[in-house]
Amino acid sequence: MLTRRTPTDLMIWFAGQAIPARSGDSVAVALLAAGIAATRTTPISGAPRGPFCMMGACFDCLAMVDGQANVQTCMVAARDGMRVERQEGSASLK
Repeated sequence: MLTRRTPTDLMIWFAGQAIPARSGDSVAVALLAAGIAATRTTPISGAPRGPFCMMGACFDCLAMVDGQANVQTCMVAARDGMRVERQEGSASLK
């Protein structure tokens, strides 16, 4: 069975790098498609973490999105111009 992929039609930014994405993709999907597997580090050991369950249950895909900490990237649709940064350790709740 052949699957036809739609072309990328928007751009998000991760750590200053332009990442192409498609309408309807989550941020996690766009990052994984670009080869970016880690969206945060753990507070104690600094170990990298990234999307795992892709349904919002595990919280491993947390990142800073448009200046907001603790965003589950698997649950947020990519938008053109969105800014995503790796979340280092724990983030304070504002």
